[in-house]
Amino acid sequence: MILVTGGTGLVGSHLLYELVKNDQKVRAIYRNEEKLHTVKKVFSYFTEDVSTLFNTIEWIKADILDIPVLTEVFKDITHVYHCAALISFDPKDYHKLRKTNIEGTANIVNLCLANTIEKLCYVSSIATLGNPEDNSLIDEETFWNPEADNNVYSITKYGAEMEVWRGTQEGLDAVIVNPGIIIGAGCWKSGSGLLFKKVYSEFPYYVTGTTGYVDVRDVVASMLQLMQSNIINQRFVIVAKNLSFKLFTEIAAKYLKVKAPQKRASSLMLEMAWRADWLKSFLTGKPRSLTKQNAVTALSVIDYSNQKISKALDFHFIPMEKSIEMVTALFLKEQ
Repeated sequence: MILVTGGTGLVGSHLLYELVKNDQKVRAIYRNEEKLHTVKKVFSYFTEDVSTLFNTIEWIKADILDIPVLTEVFKDITHVYHCAALISFDPKDYHKLRKTNIEGTANIVNLCLANTIEKLCYVSSIATLGNPEDNSLIDEETFWNPEADNNVYSITKYGAEMEVWRGTQEGLDAVIVNPGIIIGAGCWKSGSGLLFKKVYSEFPYYVTGTTGYVDVRDVVASMLQLMQSNIINQRFVIVAKNLSFKLFTEIAAKYLKVKAPQKRASSLMLEMAWRADWLKSFLTGKPRSLTKQNAVTALSVIDYSNQKISKALDFHFIPMEKSIEMVTALFLKEQ
């Protein structure tokens, strides 16, 4: 039986669909019953037989920090996809991020070892990769720089990867995927869903940085293929295309049939914005929406290489414009 953590998230829900569509026996954990609706919504994008497929999943309410419950969850499991994570760039959330992303992953790894799990797939992020000074393409060998001004999310995802590598030293077979910004439908209140909402609202400013993007279906396909392969104890950058933030918003605006951002956000403007955001958060207690590290990233040219996964699996990515077109169409249907 296969275990999926984070099954109600963007990657997890699309992964669950692919698994049950292919008649795999699946157990998934969740924390919030309301988020189960997201899984059904994602299923509805691909099939009319939502209830039948959804009901084949053995759902267990559990938290990856709750070891006694997790111990029961792992009974009869042979393979694990660990997609669960807390995503926040707000420094105030650092200790929460450590608990979920590092300690939670350590719990998963320890239970994999205790239950002699055949293989683990961990969903990490390009945020754990280094940033070379010469602006060369970033790949799996571009190592993390602990001395850099890393954001709290990156720090804790890197710590989670260290727990997976520790598990491999103790006998666990594992693979890690490092996706870029994941484009997919269903989770409009987080991740790339917020990008589409901002473009749809005709937010007037664009930034000049670049980063890597990938369709959620490609993330899931790469995970499934890696788990079915003989590849172990390696990580893979999962990026279909490097795009400027400006070009991404222009493509999204085209398919959303709205006006694309026309005003360039300067470094001074962003510096003032993140400071104002800090003050607002300090005075109101509301979460940060823009941090210093986010502002720097927004203006940085950061490009990634997908050659390793392409060669290892003869993997071909969905063209990014097709991904954006599909996601915006589904977005518009739900407005």
